[in-house]
Amino acid sequence: MTLIRWKPIRDIRTWEPVSDVTSEIFTMQKEIDRLFDRFRGGVSEETTDSVWTPAVDILEEKDQFIVRAELPGVEKKDVKITIQNNMLVLRGEKKFETEKEGRNFHRVERSYGSFYRSFTLPTSVVSSRIEASYTDGVLTVAIPKSEESKPKEIEVKVS
Repeated sequence: MTLIRWKPIRDIRTWEPVSDVTSEIFTMQKEIDRLFDRFRGGVSEETTDSVWTPAVDILEEKDQFIVRAELPGVEKKDVKITIQNNMLVLRGEKKFETEKEGRNFHRVERSYGSFYRSFTLPTSVVSSRIEASYTDGVLTVAIPKSEESKPKEIEVKVS
């Protein structure tokens, strides 16, 4: 059983348009719905493919940059990390639980589908030493800085 959010305007759309004006209103409402569905990362009524955007934190430490992405419910094997042309790309898929015998979904609010996030890396990183770990649904990518880009302290001599 597939659940569909009830929208009264959708039921009216099945009626014959009374005029060109009502037809335009229904078309405009459909486009607005599609825009908001895409913005929220939710599933549109016309498509079964969804795209969601995991939350990401990026922080800078003395020796490295850290990227943390929340990927609850995503298996480690479904996450791919690539570096190409100074771009860090995180992609993967959160698979929908299929219905099983004797069990029906009555409400589905969690996001499912593929995700894609890309970030431009500074030229001052050592991409060959990037490390990633995945624990408790959080992907952590450590991106070390090159020696030239690390801050250096210069002692000031007083004479």
